[in-house]
Amino acid sequence: MGKATEKWQAIRLHPHSSSARTEEIVVEEPLEIRLTFGTPPRRLTHRVAVTMRTPGSDELLALGFLFSEGIIDDYAQVTQVRRGLARQHAENVIEVALTPETQFDLQRLSRNFYTTSSCGICGKGSIEAIELARPCIIPHTAFLFARQLVCTLPEKLGAQQTLFRTTGGLHAAALFDAQGQIVATFEDVGRHNALDKLIGWAWKQQLLPLHHYGLLLSGRLGFELAQKAAMAGIPFIAAIGAPTSLALQLAEEVGITTIAFLRPHACNCYTHPHRLIRTNSPSA
Repeated sequence: MGKATEKWQAIRLHPHSSSARTEEIVVEEPLEIRLTFGTPPRRLTHRVAVTMRTPGSDELLALGFLFSEGIIDDYAQVTQVRRGLARQHAENVIEVALTPETQFDLQRLSRNFYTTSSCGICGKGSIEAIELARPCIIPHTAFLFARQLVCTLPEKLGAQQTLFRTTGGLHAAALFDAQGQIVATFEDVGRHNALDKLIGWAWKQQLLPLHHYGLLLSGRLGFELAQKAAMAGIPFIAAIGAPTSLALQLAEEVGITTIAFLRPHACNCYTHPHRLIRTNSPSA
């Protein structure tokens, strides 16, 4: 597995002086996700996607991508997740093997999947290609959360972002519970990759659908992140950055509470505010 950061020499410029220094820079490399399927001896391997990511938790990223894109929906369908067997660039290839009896829509694999580190939507061939495949039904009463705890989340996320503190160049996606405690955090140069890693982890832990957790994002809330959250059954999204109109439209439609512009002392709630409750608990 490749390194998540590397050292670069830089010149620090001031108005009247300069100095040499060594900087820790986040690594961005391509990851190719392949799917092996079919009945022996006619097993086929198909390239599903190439995404620019930060090395680390690549297997979880591949699993989360396949789930959130609606390609496979049952972890029992997966028999093996491994590095590519090719001699060259094997560290940047993940192969996911499926059981012989697994059936899925081959047309979905014919889509032009190419994702950049900044936008996973880019490269999808048509508007139909970004529609939800199998959105998870989110109960109206799922994950009621104390409003007094919302503004405590940024500081807790910051404590978890170890690579961001080193490089300043990574996004984070985290799950938090009803007590406001972060239970898992993943970082990546791509915000959608960070969320795919998180969903892949939860899928492997058999936690899906994530009706009992909230999602915390270090940056903005765009459509694709809302889409992936809906696929995973996440009822509550809190983003430190701004939301987009399409993300809010989707959240309103599927029943996700959205918080954005999250700061230590204030935030905005855009959709389904009924999940924000008052509590007299000392912890809140």
